Amino acid sequence: MSYGILLLRLVVGIAFVGHGTQKLFGWFGGYGPKGTGGFFASKGYRAPVLMAVAAGLSEAGGGTLLALGFLTPLAGALLATVMINAIASVTFKKAFMLGSELEIAYLTIAVSLAAIGPGRISIDRAIGWDDNISGVWWGVGALGAALVVSFLTLTLGRTRPAGEQEPAAQTS
Repeated sequence: MSYGILLLRLVVGIAFVGHGTQKLFGWFGGYGPKGTGGFFASKGYRAPVLMAVAAGLSEAGGGTLLALGFLTPLAGALLATVMINAIASVTFKKAFMLGSELEIAYLTIAVSLAAIGPGRISIDRAIGWDDNISGVWWGVGALGAALVVSFLTLTLGRTRPAGEQEPAAQTS
């Protein structure tokens, strides 16, 4: 089981580091803060470059923590927050299997790892924290924190509600 959790943490963590560095530095074909900020602006976010940097830091930081198995509930909360925002503002069109399934899977993995812990091969275990910062309530806490931050981001951090389409351009 330890090797399975390690594999899951590494693959998902590295994937998030990649997505975060796309937003932060334009690596791996990304658009950097300014380009990603333009996308965030199109989705109605206030301070879109700042939001792009926040998302990039959450993904890269949370992915790094997850891959290392360090402060795993914090990693889960950071990644869950990004996924809830992505689902609500970008991918959720009509229902499951119509665009949000990958984000839902990543959200589930982040919260699940916050609950079950990082496994035997982790920094949390090496420093003796794994028994103290894992368990169902840590998963619930990570999800709860992500829901609160996402609610604030999706309401106060936007000029229009999630799901509302940008007005069509008028032609003369």
